[in-house]
Amino acid sequence: MRILIVDDSTYIRSSLRTLLSEEGYEIVGEAKNGEMAIDLANELKPDVITLDNILPDMTGLDVLKTLNTDDFSSKVIMISAVGQQSAIVDAMDNGAKHYLVKPFDNSELIAILKQLDE
Repeated sequence: MRILIVDDSTYIRSSLRTLLSEEGYEIVGEAKNGEMAIDLANELKPDVITLDNILPDMTGLDVLKTLNTDDFSSKVIMISAVGQQSAIVDAMDNGAKHYLVKPFDNSELIAILKQLDE
């Protein structure tokens, strides 16, 4: 499974890269803002995108809305410190497959990825 990690925090990107690589997933790219995320998602066509909701140039929801076209097939897992019900509903209504609230249990993310891979 090919994964694109999107988060403005270098620490979070590094932690996710380490975790997912150790679990056998291929990290095809990393983005620290929304514009970079959109470019990489369109270029790399990852199977899964982990997407932070708070980015320096736009929200993760804005990224999701921009990517959510007929030919977009990546599955998106929103990962954010914003755990308000309205944010979760908006993300799911716009195509996110799951929404994890930071801090989250690593095993929960791995379980979600295994479920998406079935």
